[in-house]
Amino acid sequence: MSDRWSRILLFIVMVCFTTSSHCFASELSDVVATVEQGYQTLADLQAEFSQKTTIAAISRSEKGAGELLLRRGKGGAAAQFRFDYRTPAQQIVSDGKTLWYYVPEAKQVMVSDMTAFFAGGNGLAMTYLTGMGQLSKDFVAKSAGRNKQGNYVLELTPKKPSAVMTKLQLTVAAAAVDQFRASGAAQVPFPLVTSVVTDGAGNRTEISYSKIRVNRNLDSERFKFKTPPGVAVVKQ
Repeated sequence: MSDRWSRILLFIVMVCFTTSSHCFASELSDVVATVEQGYQTLADLQAEFSQKTTIAAISRSEKGAGELLLRRGKGGAAAQFRFDYRTPAQQIVSDGKTLWYYVPEAKQVMVSDMTAFFAGGNGLAMTYLTGMGQLSKDFVAKSAGRNKQGNYVLELTPKKPSAVMTKLQLTVAAAAVDQFRASGAAQVPFPLVTSVVTDGAGNRTEISYSKIRVNRNLDSERFKFKTPPGVAVVKQ
């Protein structure tokens, strides 16, 4: 897999997740349940995102921002997603079967089969893209306490690490955890504030989410890519 495609996969994993001295076991359990149960009620997601990727080998950071769309698959079908970057201008789109990566400046779109793209050691990424998985099943979780805003921070180590994910950190909204405790069930379908993935090379990608809207019945047509005139198609 090329470096470019590996970095795309790293980002996708974002949208697409032992207890420490900072948190009792019951508190950790509440935070994990807030994420797991909430996601079970999520049909689709529309949100703004900002991204910062730090490339370890050259100590350089790259930033990006745009809009994220996600539509969960039904009956075992793969999820559909769309990342429309405003900066830098590019698009990553999937209808669940095909993945398109379009760079307007290069007048080129790279096309890959989703099954092949997520094959082999990247199975964990597919699990989280299609259903967020089960944190307690796929990860060893511990608390990293709270951030300055009072939100909960989870440190998650995959039980089966891959080149694209050796560590995952999630910041979970304190208000969502409070609602879970008050009602005994998750009330927020997408309670994440930020997510951070570290890959096997030590690269770190942080995504922050805002203006989150859920379960708006997003049309499947929004997850299809139409190649503009004059754009070269490169099949991977």
